[in-house]
Amino acid sequence: MKHEIDGLINRMHAAGISFEEAVRQFERQYIYLVLVKHRGNQCKASVELGMHRNTLGRKMSELELGMAEVRAGYKRPVRSERPVLSELRRQAR
Repeated sequence: MKHEIDGLINRMHAAGISFEEAVRQFERQYIYLVLVKHRGNQCKASVELGMHRNTLGRKMSELELGMAEVRAGYKRPVRSERPVLSELRRQAR
């Protein structure tokens, strides 16, 4: 993992991304992934992140991370793309 992070940092530095923007993008992606893991539950996500729920909400506002974006990460597929119940039953046998 350290090698991957080093490579990412080198690419960001070469692209001229500022330190502040790099930290902002890291925080945004990290918080997004934790929120998706907890299906948008800010209380559970804040416990895992080690911050108060209000702090998480404020951080989300600062990072322009909306719940609509988080919910899109775990939405059910449209009905036409879901497996048919009879197909699932047949696979279970």
